[in-house]
Amino acid sequence: MSKGSYEHHLLRGVDISPNNETLPLIVYKGIADFGDNEPEGVLEKIFWGNQWADGFRDGTFSFHHYHSGAHEVVGVARGGAVLEFGGPGGMVIEVSAGDAVVIPAGVVHRRIDDAPGYSAVGAYPHRQVPDCCVLSAEDAATATVDPDAAGLAIKHIGENQLPEIKASILATVLPITDPVSGTGGAIGELWLGG
Repeated sequence: MSKGSYEHHLLRGVDISPNNETLPLIVYKGIADFGDNEPEGVLEKIFWGNQWADGFRDGTFSFHHYHSGAHEVVGVARGGAVLEFGGPGGMVIEVSAGDAVVIPAGVVHRRIDDAPGYSAVGAYPHRQVPDCCVLSAEDAATATVDPDAAGLAIKHIGENQLPEIKASILATVLPITDPVSGTGGAIGELWLGG
């Protein structure tokens, strides 16, 4: 892919991984040149300027998780990572500094490598607050000892809770802007049909 381009992938539900049946995952390559600027600050400026905020500066959790009531963008500030989307055995994508991934509500994701130097900036559409749903007791146990997950309410979602969670995912409000390009962009084209 060329700099500033994007690709998209529709990830359907598999077993207890709800994913998102209607909104594709969007992978942007090379959204920013950092120059001498702090990479995290550059990404925050892009996302916040496009009405995606209330996020974090951190890494990406190593356990399978998803958000049932919020969409998310993760921009890579430093280093690179190998990320898995869709749940166990899902699609694997390598990202590096300057890339961003827009993750629809419900899409399961995690980091599968542990290369040093990786730093990410995350953000959510205005007024959306993420929960942290996990697929298994093992994921929940990993989350409870992960210092970056401290303070999060971890929800282990099993088969019985899946219909309610899928309804929450479906009801998640669509953002009015794309976190990378503002009006239009991939979200305008792929999510909003514009």
